[in-house]
Amino acid sequence: MIKPITKSIDLGDGRSITIETGKLAKQADGSVTVRMGDTILLATVCAAKDANPGVDFMPLQVEYKEKFAAFGRFPGGFLRREGRASDYEILTCRLVDRALRPLFPDDYHAEVFVNIILFSSDGKDIPDALAGLAASAALAVSTIPFNGPISEARVARIDGKFVLNPTFDQLAQADMDIMVGATIDNIMMVEGEMKEVQESEMLEAIKFAHEAIKLQCQAQLELMELCGTTEKRTYCHEANDEDLRKDVWAKCYDKAYAVATSCNTNKHERVDNFEAIVTEYKASLTEEELAEKGALIGKYYHDVEKEAMRRSILDEGKRLDGRKTTEIRPIWSEVDYLPGAHGSAIFTRGETQSLTTVTLGTKLDEKIIDDVLNNGRERFLLHYNFPPFSTGEARPQRGVGRREVGHGNLAHRALKPMIPTGYPYVVRVVSDILESNGSSSMATVCAGTLALMDAGVEIKKPVTGIAMGLISEKKGTNYAVLSDILGDEDHLGDMDFKVCGTVDGITATQMDIKVDGLSYEILEKALNQAKEGRLHIMGKVLETLPAPRPDLKPNAPRIVVMMIPKDFIGAVIGPGGKIIQGIQEETGATITIEEIDNQGRVEISATNKASIDAAVAKVKGITTVPEIGEVYEAKVRSIMPYGAFCEFLPGKDGLLHISELSWDRIENMEDAGLKEGDILELKLVDIDSKTGKIKLSRKALLPRPPRPERPVVKKDDQAPEVAAPEN
Repeated sequence: MIKPITKSIDLGDGRSITIETGKLAKQADGSVTVRMGDTILLATVCAAKDANPGVDFMPLQVEYKEKFAAFGRFPGGFLRREGRASDYEILTCRLVDRALRPLFPDDYHAEVFVNIILFSSDGKDIPDALAGLAASAALAVSTIPFNGPISEARVARIDGKFVLNPTFDQLAQADMDIMVGATIDNIMMVEGEMKEVQESEMLEAIKFAHEAIKLQCQAQLELMELCGTTEKRTYCHEANDEDLRKDVWAKCYDKAYAVATSCNTNKHERVDNFEAIVTEYKASLTEEELAEKGALIGKYYHDVEKEAMRRSILDEGKRLDGRKTTEIRPIWSEVDYLPGAHGSAIFTRGETQSLTTVTLGTKLDEKIIDDVLNNGRERFLLHYNFPPFSTGEARPQRGVGRREVGHGNLAHRALKPMIPTGYPYVVRVVSDILESNGSSSMATVCAGTLALMDAGVEIKKPVTGIAMGLISEKKGTNYAVLSDILGDEDHLGDMDFKVCGTVDGITATQMDIKVDGLSYEILEKALNQAKEGRLHIMGKVLETLPAPRPDLKPNAPRIVVMMIPKDFIGAVIGPGGKIIQGIQEETGATITIEEIDNQGRVEISATNKASIDAAVAKVKGITTVPEIGEVYEAKVRSIMPYGAFCEFLPGKDGLLHISELSWDRIENMEDAGLKEGDILELKLVDIDSKTGKIKLSRKALLPRPPRPERPVVKKDDQAPEVAAPEN
């Protein structure tokens, strides 16, 4: 019998997490199972022995997969098997990847594959909160070089109290939901959504998460001791030439520094100027030297360029485009740019530009979510597209990648809380990035706000976003926080911190740290500086469009929502959908119906008011209970010798007997002058209690003619008296 090595972590609330290794997937470099309650994850890690030729980066691949069997379900689709990763699985991969990647040694370039699989769940605990811990623990019990361990923790705030790794039910009640990834000493990653919380509250939540993470990291260190994997494998993935390095620095640094401090606002010109320096250096070498040392020259010059940019900011306070650390790039925006869309906006900040559209739809346009643990419908959609031409790249455009999913999700989280509660329309926001030089996801948030207001969506408050950067040295003792970062400041800097919110608080955030030593002091400064920048951008947005338009665009669908008694749902639908289909064909409207809280919710949509009014009248007719004494507008359906059958409500006929046509006697229906299709006002005078047959009358709505006077004959030859007419 195999005796696995286990380590338990007490969460302090009666729950515990157990890490187990040595039982499953033993041929992997490292494998663990992580269990909390009935939620079980298997994490494995495999690394190549050596780096592939020419690879000078960290080729890390993280995969997260949820098995439908984990929750006793069958996959959908024709094949009935797990297919491509869902958005949720991709987002979980990104959460883990972003926390792990910075902690691999800079000179380690072997391929590393991390796989995390959900094998069991009770549907209560959220498994993504355990994915980072599982991945790090698998690395911990392996000999793969890694400067961890790390762990991740989800923190929710419910009724003012922080809850660690909440359940699905608890999360639904929270006004703050953040995921934090960290080592024992430093925060590495933050992502979350909030309901307009203050910067200090978010900082408090991060600290709460970090305390829990410290315990989980310590447990992994102890697990390493038990497994005997404290010593990691040796490797040599870089062949350096110190003389060449010194030569590149000596001949290129001053020139690179001059470009970094030139304050050129044109991205492509700046890139060309930097490239000209290394091209000039390479030109001084022979073809043999260049063939031998070309890759190393590129690597060393990248370090030169990075240091020049960082020194310019730290020593002179000059950013690449000449801005101050707190300065926002020029902003211009425009709404109603695309006449065919229900709402549209262009938002441009510096060399970053988003063209965003809004489409309003009906219930039929809802997104169906069928993940392992998450089933339902989504009424607010946001999609983000990043074509190669946005950065001037000459390459083909492929399908949606993880980056598009992640950036779109951040903007989605930022804007979703501002959609009105119970809004009848399904809303789709699409951001197409036309130019990119830093923070295109934040441009999406700003353009999305404008496009929603242009569409006439009564959002609760406008939302804007900003990306913050960091240049630091000496463990954070010397640093500069940068507002509205450029692409190069993101690539060469130490932090990418995106903050979205209204004037009253934060709605979404995402932060990635690339260095050790980020203090809470720096984090607090970044949050406060982000608020100032966010409010500045808000002013520019409101200058373009200060409030949502009072009405929808002419081409937008109109929606009317009716609530009907539950018992009438079947009557509106009809046998095999005959009734509802007939109404749609006759009126041109689209009708959907569903049961909510023991009532029928009927949604009627069309592009013109006449269609909606006609459909509403039809539905009201079906759901209206006939009442004796009420007057109805009826249509003659058929004429019989004894009267006419008239439809006074959709699907409801009554008999207009020949005797009820007029106060005058009518001998036959030919004399009545009625024909099929005639519209009459009729009164419902009776409903047979046994048969349910309905009696209609036109006579009851006509004034009764006076009766003729009748002589009254008296006895004893008295003079005749005139009788009073009957009432």
